Amino acid sequence: MADLRRVIFAVLTAVILFGTAYSVLYDTYLDTSNPLISNLSHPLSRSHYFANKSNPLNVYFIKKAWGWTSGLFLILWATSPPQKRTAQRLAKWATATGVWVLFTMWFFGPSIMDRLIVASGGACMVKLPSGELATIPTEACFAGSAVGPTSHPHFFSQISQVATQAPDWNALPRLHRGHDVSGHVFLLTMSILFLADQLRASQGFVPWSMLHRVAIFANVALVGIWFLASYTTAVYFHSPLEKLTGYILGLIGFGLTQLSVFEEHRPSKTQES
Repeated sequence: MADLRRVIFAVLTAVILFGTAYSVLYDTYLDTSNPLISNLSHPLSRSHYFANKSNPLNVYFIKKAWGWTSGLFLILWATSPPQKRTAQRLAKWATATGVWVLFTMWFFGPSIMDRLIVASGGACMVKLPSGELATIPTEACFAGSAVGPTSHPHFFSQISQVATQAPDWNALPRLHRGHDVSGHVFLLTMSILFLADQLRASQGFVPWSMLHRVAIFANVALVGIWFLASYTTAVYFHSPLEKLTGYILGLIGFGLTQLSVFEEHRPSKTQES
């Protein structure tokens, strides 16, 4: 029987490559590193359903991708045959969760992705009431909270119109102009491969319990949704290089769960006899 991980890996690679090639050929992607357009609606949002960031796939699934992946994996694990409810499988999930946290949320301070943006020339910018963009200290973006002339007067001391015309104004700053790794491609890649790896544990165990059948179906359906999300992200968002780095980081994250320390040790024939 073919290794499910390799089959899914091949399909995922093809989906992302095709979507990225399409985005270049037909100029459908939005460069999210460009501060002048990143906060605007996608130019194709009215004519292309998945180019609109408010579509249900993005709002209810992609933005909560690891929550969905974790929840359905834990149900799959809990309903598996006793011999397949191993600590190694939970350790793989814990490792992938740690990768998600370090890359997207916290790495002894700012996340790895935020550090990559700054290291590649990114700047912390905030949109003023006038519509202009102002560069402020990077620490403001790392803090993840809104800034304004009242709460952070030292950031705006050189921007007189803010203090005089909109003293109560505040806004959330964002990092721009650096290499904005596609967090969606990163997380979807890791999620798809992780679930494929976990579904392998159910291969060969039949008949399954009714609950486990439902869990398998739910996980397979989620993989299908993640494939769709990977394709729409590849077609409509981020530059090709940003999608490529997101894909590579996703592979690295999954690869960490495949280290030999997570291998399940089976007794040898000598020990069994």
